[in-house]
Amino acid sequence: MKITQEEVQKVAALARLDLTEKEVEQMTRQLDNILSYVAKLDKLDTSGVPVTTHTQNITNAFRADEVRESLARDKALANGPRHNEDAFIVPKIIT
Repeated sequence: MKITQEEVQKVAALARLDLTEKEVEQMTRQLDNILSYVAKLDKLDTSGVPVTTHTQNITNAFRADEVRESLARDKALANGPRHNEDAFIVPKIIT
């Protein structure tokens, strides 16, 4: 696949990048090399390769959710410097 300098300049403009002419030429060469390599990968037969989302078979190490007794409200509120009977009292930060 061949990428043009105009395409690089368009993408740079969309990304709000101000590239010099030398940088555009360099970026065009580099992107063309990358896209040429990817084009080679497109030719591979991957029909027997299973679809994967990760390179390793990983499972979560989380514990199962279980309903159990929670901390009593008065004990939780005792940990804060200011509170009323229902909640912590904190300074207003949005005016």
